[in-house]
Amino acid sequence: MSKLAVVTGANKGIGFEIVRQLSEKGFTVILTARHAGKGEEAAKTFGENVHFFQMDVTNSDGPAELAGFIESKFGKLDVLINNAGIISSNRGFETASILETELVMKTNLFGPLKVSQALLPLLKKSEDARIVNISSGMGSLEDQKIGGYTGYRLSKWSLNGLTMLMAADLKSAGIKVFSMCPGWVKTDMGGAGANRSVEQGADTAVWLATSPDAKSGFFYRDRKVIQW
Repeated sequence: MSKLAVVTGANKGIGFEIVRQLSEKGFTVILTARHAGKGEEAAKTFGENVHFFQMDVTNSDGPAELAGFIESKFGKLDVLINNAGIISSNRGFETASILETELVMKTNLFGPLKVSQALLPLLKKSEDARIVNISSGMGSLEDQKIGGYTGYRLSKWSLNGLTMLMAADLKSAGIKVFSMCPGWVKTDMGGAGANRSVEQGADTAVWLATSPDAKSGFFYRDRKVIQW
C-alpha cells in the first residue's frame, strides 16, 4: 500500500504543486480546499491516486470530518502538509486591522493546530509520520525588524513556534515536525513579480515529507536549516 498524504489548501499554487510532486513519487494524496468545484477540478488533474475532500481549516467541524473520512477509507496517515494560508494587507502595527489579523491567525495558525490535532491519532499509526507546516521567512524573528504585514508576520511567527512545540511533544511518538519557507513564489499570493517557480516553492516540502535526512523541529528553506 502506498503512503498517504494530506495537503491542505491545495487546489492551486504551491499546494497543488506539492500534490503533483508527491503523487509522482507514488503517494496517495488527499487534496483539500474550501471550494468544492475548484477542489474537484484540481483533483481530477491527477487521476485515481488523488482524492478531494472539501474542508475550510477555519471551520471547527472540518478537521474532524476529514479524520473520519481517512479512518474509514485508509485507516492511517503518513504525511500532513499544512499548506492552507492567507496573507494580510501591508499594514504596520499602528494601522493593523484587528479583524483582519484575527482572520489571518485563525487560518494560518489555528487551522494547522486544529488539523494536526484531529489527524494525530491517524499519524500515530504510521511508521514514519511527518507534519510539514508551510511558513515564511517573514515569520523569522530577524525579519520582524522590517515591519509591515502585521497579521501575516504574527501568524507565521506563531506557526514557527507551534512547530517547535509540536516537534518536542511528538518526539516520543516518533512523529517528525518541520516548518519551511517556500520563498517568494509566483502564485496568486506571491504575485507575478516573484522570483521563484511553484516547482521551487514546493520542493522543500516534498523533501521534508520523504527524506531520511530531514531533522525534526527545524525551519527549512531550499532543503537547508535556516534561523527561526
